[in-house]
Amino acid sequence: MNFTDLNLIEPIAKAIQEQGYTTPTPIQERSIPEILNGRDFLGCAQTGTGKTAAFAIPILQNLSKNKTPNKNIKALILTPTRELAIQIEENIKAYGKYLPLKELVIFGGVKQGSQETALRRGVDILVATPGRLLDFIAQGIVSLKNLEIFVLDEADRMLDMGFVHDVKRIIKLLPQRRQTLFFSATMPSEIQKLADSILNNPIKVEVTPVSSTAETIKQSVYFVEKDDKLDLLTHILQNDISDSVLVFSRTKHGADKIARKLQASKISTEAIHGNKSQNARQNALNNFKSGKTRVLVATDIAARGIDIDELKYVVNFELSDVSETYVHRIGRTGRAGSEGSSISFVDGLDLLNLKNTEKLIGMKIPIVKDHPFHTDNLVAQKRDSNNKPAGARTPRPSQTSNTKKKPAVDAGKKPKNKSFFRKK
Repeated sequence: MNFTDLNLIEPIAKAIQEQGYTTPTPIQERSIPEILNGRDFLGCAQTGTGKTAAFAIPILQNLSKNKTPNKNIKALILTPTRELAIQIEENIKAYGKYLPLKELVIFGGVKQGSQETALRRGVDILVATPGRLLDFIAQGIVSLKNLEIFVLDEADRMLDMGFVHDVKRIIKLLPQRRQTLFFSATMPSEIQKLADSILNNPIKVEVTPVSSTAETIKQSVYFVEKDDKLDLLTHILQNDISDSVLVFSRTKHGADKIARKLQASKISTEAIHGNKSQNARQNALNNFKSGKTRVLVATDIAARGIDIDELKYVVNFELSDVSETYVHRIGRTGRAGSEGSSISFVDGLDLLNLKNTEKLIGMKIPIVKDHPFHTDNLVAQKRDSNNKPAGARTPRPSQTSNTKKKPAVDAGKKPKNKSFFRKK
């Protein structure tokens, strides 16, 4: 099937042709006709499957049928992060460049003046993050009473980020009669319940199960002690890889630490995470896309919305406790049939996550030993979960007392923690 088979109006067909679109992805092929027909839609599709176009294109076409100009918001797209909101708005602008519809993106972390001014002029399609949208609603700047289409994007990430209650507050303000489109990469029980509560006899489509990884991605694991990870990353970037690299860090502090180390080694690097200002994050992303910055270090939340053409390398500096996150991370490369590589650094704290990840994807990830920091003697460790935030590392003895640092395992004694050793 080609886009020409989807009965798109000429202004949209021309715009997407200029974007280089010829063949719709599976989620686009199955969603666009149903959404054009006004059906509620439930799509389970992971990063990189083209779901933004899957809902943006039919929304533009359906709204273009209404020739009566007004200042009412007709479509609301709710998404968890600033970066993703900006990307969606940019795509809508590209697909609708020949239509008289007005789009706007609003998000927190910046002054509201320019966003408020644009809203008062009138907007057809609003892309928003939950917090800023609720702020504008409370101030009487935004009304959703005339809304025709509601899109909840990245619903599982809304749950991860603690936005579900905000989402439910927003849903209560929507008209009963509306078209609702619901997209999520995974469907945990709470998200399924939310979908069931707001969708009316939806078309359900699941594309590329979250447990699968693209065959075009070459995956590898590097066994390394925690204290050697920064040196290993520097070594790889100086000796093995000359292309741009997206590095994933578990924490904001970790992302900054990685960036400082690489910058000290004369490797152009920037970090993005929730503590950075919106302008700083967007500038860092633009620099990475343009090639001005070679390495971008990101946390998982900040990385939602990063869409970079022909990205060849992703490095997992640490593995996430959530196995599905591995699939999302490495899905940033190997897109649209192109080849990509994923490198995962694994220390004792990552061993259990590696085991769970391999179980999820149904394969053993090959181990690369040909590097100066390889070790065969990793001991599986557990993270300290007592009043620690997700991603916190178990502190070393030297960090919690003035006693001399002891070796992790005394000679001749059996370690207290269970261990397992990977064999190639």
